[in-house]
Amino acid sequence: MSEGPEDRDDDWFESAFDDEDESDATDATDATDESGDEPDADSDAGSESPFAGDDGGSPFEDDSGSPFDDDGGSPFEDDDASPFEDDGEPDGNDGGSLFGDDFATAFESAGSPGGGGGGSGTEFEDEDFDSDIPRIDIGIEGLDRMIQGGIPRRHLIVSIGSAGTGKTTFGLQFLHHGLENGENCVFITLEQSHDDIMDTADDRDWGFDEYEANDQLAVVDLDPVEMANSLDNIRGELPGLIEDFDADRLVLDSVSLLEMMYDNPAKRRTEVFDFTRSLKAAGVTTMLTSEASEDNPYASRHGIIEYLTDAVFVLQYVRSETRETRLAVEIQKIRNANHSRETKPYEITMDGISVYQQANIF
Repeated sequence: MSEGPEDRDDDWFESAFDDEDESDATDATDATDESGDEPDADSDAGSESPFAGDDGGSPFEDDSGSPFDDDGGSPFEDDDASPFEDDGEPDGNDGGSLFGDDFATAFESAGSPGGGGGGSGTEFEDEDFDSDIPRIDIGIEGLDRMIQGGIPRRHLIVSIGSAGTGKTTFGLQFLHHGLENGENCVFITLEQSHDDIMDTADDRDWGFDEYEANDQLAVVDLDPVEMANSLDNIRGELPGLIEDFDADRLVLDSVSLLEMMYDNPAKRRTEVFDFTRSLKAAGVTTMLTSEASEDNPYASRHGIIEYLTDAVFVLQYVRSETRETRLAVEIQKIRNANHSRETKPYEITMDGISVYQQANIF
């Protein structure tokens, strides 16, 4: 092994994908159940920040003003410069490829079988509804009915929730729906191993092994510390490899671990912004998962990612006066799409997540 840092990056990243190719003969492991705190919160959240009026203030506020305008515009629409730009931060990658030849070959050999899940086809008379934007379904029936017409393609999505609310299942179900419709999909996990992800999907009979064997699916497990140390190279190479793979959907589980690698808040904002912007530029519909704040179930742990994404889904625990605890989902925002603002109950079963769109929480 070479002594240079770039070569070390090559080795661990290539090894991650080489290990993926050898995982066919591994023993299945039981998918672990998630458990978490039961936040007591009930709010009428919309497309605006859940932090309005909070004494703690928005993490983006400083003397120079917020880089995110109140009109809800996406920060990705301006290609001039990052609002967090650091003149000392290198652009693109700094040398050697972090992606091994085998993985690059897999990307190059895979082709899109054509098309992919469109919107629900429902017509709306709302003048603000733009039916010309290509749309896709999440793949969760009750939730898709809450999204009037589907998620605009190439949007950046985040699901926010505490432990046990089903964020990983949410992402896997999102990919499964795309795979069923002939799309190419990528799952990047910073929390679990490749085998754990495959076992979770196999327990639900989603056929991820077959999709992976047909080069329609890539499941990649990365160490969050190594990813943070090599983020410049990953950010530079990932869009090109996504394009070569012709990926339609991508899931990163979870962005919270990446955020935790940076102690300096300004550095954290810069890195997360640049990373999400690179995903946006890649032209793939991306879903990120994020841990909820301990103090506010409607916000992410660091209060950053919900400002950088086009759609926010909040997964949370709710408790009635009788102390019955249930799971509930709320759509906090979706740019360029009409959607319900109601909070609806859901369950996590062996078939995945089921949202009861016609039911109330209690």
